[in-house]
Amino acid sequence: MKEAKNPKKPIIYFYAVTLAIVLLLNAFVFPSIVEKQITEVDYGTFLTQVEKGNVKTVEIQDNKIAFTAANEAGKEGIYVTGLVNDPELVNRLRADKNIKFSKVIPKENSPLTNFIMSWVFPIAVFFALGQILSSSMQKRMGGNTMSFGKSNAKVYVEAQTGKTFKDVAGEDEAKEALTEIVDFLHNPGKYKEIGAIMPKGVLLVGPPGTGKTLLAKAVAGESKVPFFSISGSEFVEMFVGMGAARVRDLFKQAQAKAPCIVFIDEIDTIGKKRDSGGLGGNDEREQTLNQLLTEMDGFNGEKGVVILAATNRPDTLDKALLRPGRFDRRVPVELPDLAGREAILKVHAQKIKLGSNIDFNEIARATSGASGAELANIINEGALRAVKCGRKYVEQSDLEEAVEVVIAGYQKKGAVISPKEKQIIAYHEIGHAIVAAKQKESAPVHKITIIPRTSGALGYTMQVSENENVLMTREEAMNKIATFTGGRAAEELVFGTYTSGASNDIEQATKIARAMVTRLGMSKNFDMMALETVTNQYLGGDASLACSPETAAKIDEEVLTIIKNAHERAINILKENIEKLHTLSAYLIEKETITGEEFMRMLEN
Repeated sequence: MKEAKNPKKPIIYFYAVTLAIVLLLNAFVFPSIVEKQITEVDYGTFLTQVEKGNVKTVEIQDNKIAFTAANEAGKEGIYVTGLVNDPELVNRLRADKNIKFSKVIPKENSPLTNFIMSWVFPIAVFFALGQILSSSMQKRMGGNTMSFGKSNAKVYVEAQTGKTFKDVAGEDEAKEALTEIVDFLHNPGKYKEIGAIMPKGVLLVGPPGTGKTLLAKAVAGESKVPFFSISGSEFVEMFVGMGAARVRDLFKQAQAKAPCIVFIDEIDTIGKKRDSGGLGGNDEREQTLNQLLTEMDGFNGEKGVVILAATNRPDTLDKALLRPGRFDRRVPVELPDLAGREAILKVHAQKIKLGSNIDFNEIARATSGASGAELANIINEGALRAVKCGRKYVEQSDLEEAVEVVIAGYQKKGAVISPKEKQIIAYHEIGHAIVAAKQKESAPVHKITIIPRTSGALGYTMQVSENENVLMTREEAMNKIATFTGGRAAEELVFGTYTSGASNDIEQATKIARAMVTRLGMSKNFDMMALETVTNQYLGGDASLACSPETAAKIDEEVLTIIKNAHERAINILKENIEKLHTLSAYLIEKETITGEEFMRMLEN
């Protein structure tokens, strides 16, 4: 890191290389080229050539004699010999009237010409080559290393972003909080009249794809004030101190154009918690964070400079960044609920030609847990499928297939599966469906298929809840685990063995059972004791145990007991409906895909 503090060193290095190349060319290459054209001979050879009459011209210089003479083949060449004190030289040359000889008169250049040719011209060539090499170096490093302290923030106005709050759906609470910010920028007087101070910073937190950046662009479209947009990673580059300088420059520009909005995307890049590890105060990221904290303390919110920032890792941010006076307000941008998903689908479908039979509510119910970006992708996939099928508008079937494409991937129509394996897969999926259907607190079966998908699924059973629940009871959790074990249970009952097809079912069942014991308080032995902590709730929700090894062993035992009980329940349900298991499996093998209505009609009759 110490070498990187001097940005001129790489340029000086290339200058030195260029100078060395020029000196080597001047010392070895250029003289060798000239020497190939001139032949050096002794003075006696010169006199012999004069006596034979082969010499044509002679040029007497200060320390040598240059002459042209014909060789044995009759071709003329240029020769040079040393100047000897020979008083008879002129008489010998005059004796042969064919020889033209002269003495070179030394020409003296003006002092200005000598100075230009000796100093100015070499330095100019040297500097130009250095600039070319340094420019090439900067391009390979991905930026201009000499633009120290200059912010790369993009400035937008309303017409450039093309987004308003009308383009954002499913995030009503977030829009309400940001609408207040926009109103303050338009009418600061009514807030000052009552003595209210607008928050300096607003932090948008939520999972990826929920629309944090879209909300920021919508604020730009609504505010009609200058809008600075920059990513956190753009502050941290090659040289130490550059990030802090760019923070200073960004806030200087923002205060000059107040009222305005500054949006910093992925602020966790520079806002991570400071600790005693690493390089301490000399760390580039930490210097940038310290400068950001200082700048947020240094400007007055009454001027109308509002800082928006987005992150999906709020737990990693430094506490000093989140205290009141810096980021005063935290706006969650969560995954949309059922009504929100339906509204998002309608927003993204405005530019798509739709058929008359579109039911967005059904698609919304089938996409529980989907983000706004995934819902937009579903609409686009549906439009692509309509084009592939030769239609000029999107039908309901296109959107339903798009949901499956996003969830499980494209159909593997060319996959070759043996009849025996196809039969096993069919019994496996019908086992899931029967166990789900025969339990009271379980989502209805929507679709069953044994067509392989590119995600690796050989088949799947889709359940779609009629209503979206916020809470999950212990019975519902147990029913989910039993449903996951239903496929393996069907294989055991019918074939007396089991395959690797239940690997994902096992993973999901174990995940729910462990959460019941460690986090949800649904354990008989541990009651409401928290045994696990969740980190990165917006990025997968990784969990780590916070207990002794002995307690961890007991947790494993109870998780195993829950799964065993659910597995046993699934086997009993299938034993009671063994005839339906055979009938429905044979029907699924024939059709490959059946709807939930077909399944329930055959199961009940």
